[in-house]
Amino acid sequence: MFIRRKKYPSGHIGVIVVEKNKGFYQELITIGIGHSSEEVDKLLAEGKAWIAKEEKRRYPELGLFEEEKAAREREIHDVNRFLSKVTNILINGSDLILDRVIDSIGFNKIEDDIFRKLVKARLSYPASKAATVEYLKSHFDDDVDLSKIYRYLDKLGDNQHEIVQDISVKHTIELFGGNIGILFYDVTILYFETDYEDDLRKRGFSKEGKHDNPQVLLGLLVSLEGYPLAYCIHEGNKYEGHTMLPMIESFINKYELEDFIVVADSGFRLENEGYKYIIGARIKNESNHIKQ
Repeated sequence: MFIRRKKYPSGHIGVIVVEKNKGFYQELITIGIGHSSEEVDKLLAEGKAWIAKEEKRRYPELGLFEEEKAAREREIHDVNRFLSKVTNILINGSDLILDRVIDSIGFNKIEDDIFRKLVKARLSYPASKAATVEYLKSHFDDDVDLSKIYRYLDKLGDNQHEIVQDISVKHTIELFGGNIGILFYDVTILYFETDYEDDLRKRGFSKEGKHDNPQVLLGLLVSLEGYPLAYCIHEGNKYEGHTMLPMIESFINKYELEDFIVVADSGFRLENEGYKYIIGARIKNESNHIKQ
């Protein structure tokens, strides 16, 4: 346990007792907030007293010899004195690594800083948006408002989606020596815990048996090794097989692909259009034409 001094935007200093547990720093108690140096000094003294009391509660005396006991107390005092001067601790190893990865791919072209923060949080600690806000604050000392995240996601979907896709596809093409070669397409269903439908969320066939829940279809196109290339979202009552061909045609026309193979769970429409394909499905579930 040690004392952390935390400076707030107002200029006031919070005095907090912190403990490292299983690799994470946990705030045990906020002693108080000081508005002057005198108040901060008083709070630091109270924090040290709280730690001493807590350590005594956790680790009762074991009958050590007086010299050993005194040596232990001096050691604890020296450590606490050093840690009391630490104003903040950031666990930013992943921050340093992911910054380089993001820049090397080319995503530094996205000037919005919140994009970078959300990507790093998603890779390091995938969670809800509210939990992401807490993660950014505790690990990177970034105070990002939840409403700001929602506003940026609107901007990302409306104005930056194509930019992000172009960067991702260009990077993937470079990795595969100029030719992607294989396209994997699949659809997943996302359902919502609500009774209300809208223009996108519709009740439809559900593989998970959630027929009473509105849902949307998410089609994802990836390369070999799983690099994401494109995605599409459709109404929940749409047949999955009708989502594949428009997306593949749009993608190959945009990026001028010529020699490639499509891997999907249905190949009938692909064959009609003259595409090379591989079916990823159980043979016993396919038609005689496909089996032959």
